[in-house]
Amino acid sequence: MSSSRPRISKAVIPAAGLGTRFLPATKATPKEMLPVVDKPAIQYVVEEAVTAGLSDVLMVTGRNKRPLEDHFDRNYELEEVLRDKGDATKLTRVQESSDLATMHYVRQGDPKGLGHAILCAAPHVGDQPFAVLLGDDLIDPRDPLLARMMAVQEQHGGSVVALMEVEPESIHLYGCAAATATDEDDVVRVSGLVEKPSAADAPSNLAIIGRYVLDPAVFEVLRKTEPGRGGEIQITDALQTLANEPALGGPVHGVVFRGRRYDTGDRADYLRAIVRLACEREDLGPDFRAWLRGYVAEEMGG
Repeated sequence: MSSSRPRISKAVIPAAGLGTRFLPATKATPKEMLPVVDKPAIQYVVEEAVTAGLSDVLMVTGRNKRPLEDHFDRNYELEEVLRDKGDATKLTRVQESSDLATMHYVRQGDPKGLGHAILCAAPHVGDQPFAVLLGDDLIDPRDPLLARMMAVQEQHGGSVVALMEVEPESIHLYGCAAATATDEDDVVRVSGLVEKPSAADAPSNLAIIGRYVLDPAVFEVLRKTEPGRGGEIQITDALQTLANEPALGGPVHGVVFRGRRYDTGDRADYLRAIVRLACEREDLGPDFRAWLRGYVAEEMGG
């Protein structure tokens, strides 16, 4: 590890999307605030950043996203009611979100894609490497992906993307990486990236999932990146440039993640995530699993 490289200290969470796949629930409620059991999805993401040592968090928001700011702010009236009731457990849970991290917010303005949302973070991030966490992917805290990515970035410099092996018929749902193996089983050198290719055109079955550790050089590349797929500025296009020209900002590596990931961006996977996490809760799991076994047995029997 090179001691001359600046240490990663900031996390960026793009949260300006409209959440159209969850309409009408997201007509007036940000998709990031949809509950996963009893916490909004976005809180799991912020907790992940903090666990990895990143307590300076910038959230890139848009219109109608004020509830995100409210959730991570103090609610003195609610706290006072709970305090008067002597409900210390609920009071602690309410205060957890406001005490998690130092939160900052910037509005994206025009919905020009993930690459543009990341570019909005440039004034806050400055000239240091930083992490990007997308709210649709929840990573189980028992499988510390972000910490591993940060270690790889500190070792090799440049940028690091999170990769996951998927079935070929699913690769069109993701960005896809062309990569070569390294001496480490879970680390690859990325030579190219393609946004949502067909199975026939995909260079591999390595899908990009929602975690990045980026060199600040990506900002200058994004400023020059033309809109790509969907008419949006794609972070995959900027990383493709960095992979082709490592002199601009170091190489691009990938960490192949084989742990537990919960996709909350798809309605069916969102429901699966709730069931899995509820089953694993000490307070809810035993009764919920018993009910679930009975329900499944009844449905299978019918």
